[in-house]
Amino acid sequence: MGNVKCLCYNPAMKTLAQFVQTRRDYLGMSPKGLAMVCNLEVSQIEEIESGKELFLPVTVRQKLAKGLKCDSKEIKKLEKDFDTNFVSDQIVESLKELILNGAGGLKCPKCGAPLVTRIAKMYDLEDNLMLHPKAHCTKCVFQIH
Repeated sequence: MGNVKCLCYNPAMKTLAQFVQTRRDYLGMSPKGLAMVCNLEVSQIEEIESGKELFLPVTVRQKLAKGLKCDSKEIKKLEKDFDTNFVSDQIVESLKELILNGAGGLKCPKCGAPLVTRIAKMYDLEDNLMLHPKAHCTKCVFQIH
C-alpha cells in the first residue's frame, strides 16, 4: 500500500482533471469503477476529468479523495474558484432560479455568450436529494458552481 501514497500532489500536475485521471489510472480503475468506489455518478467523474468541474462541493471532494486514496487537501489545491464579483449576487441567484425552472437559451451576464447549464443531483450525508444549478460560459470564465 506504500506505493499508492507516492502519487500525491505533484506541482507538475496543473489541473484537477489531470490529477484525477492520472491517479485513477495509477490505481487501475475506469471512470465507472471510480464512480462506484466513490458513490458518485459516472457523469460527475467524467466532468471532473474533462475539466468542466473546477470546484467541488466538500462531500464530493471527500468521496473522491477516499476513492483515489489521497488526502482531500491534495484535490483542493488543484481546484479553481473563479471570482464572480464582476456579476452581482442578484443576477447569479436569478440565473440559478431560471436553471432550476428549466429555462433554456440563457446568456452569460459578463459577455453575452451562450451559457451551458445543468442541474447537478447530489445527496447530502443523510441521502437527501439536493439539486444544484450549474452553468459555465462558452467564451469567458464566468461560471456558477
